[in-house]
Amino acid sequence: MADPMRIRAQASGGKATVRILMAHEMESGQRKDEAGHIAPAWYIQEVTASHNGNTVLEAEWGPGVSKNPYLQFVVKGAQAGDTIGVRWKDNRGDTRSDEATVS
Repeated sequence: MADPMRIRAQASGGKATVRILMAHEMESGQRKDEAGHIAPAWYIQEVTASHNGNTVLEAEWGPGVSKNPYLQFVVKGAQAGDTIGVRWKDNRGDTRSDEATVS
């Protein structure tokens, strides 16, 4: 997997809009590959976001989420210079995490 995610966070009016693009194949376990075999399920199950170390978002995903998912949310009270952290875990146990500074 190349870059596990791209995070952008922009502050405006006492809040920050956070945009995340996650690189992941997100296989549902129902699609057949070129050889006609069912591709095993492989998808992000848990997503957690934090603002300066405090959890602001927890999500549980399933196989219905598309490949390379995009997530956007707003964090109240965030200012330029604050840190936004994102961590995800998939059903194979792989985890990825990254941080961005609010601009």
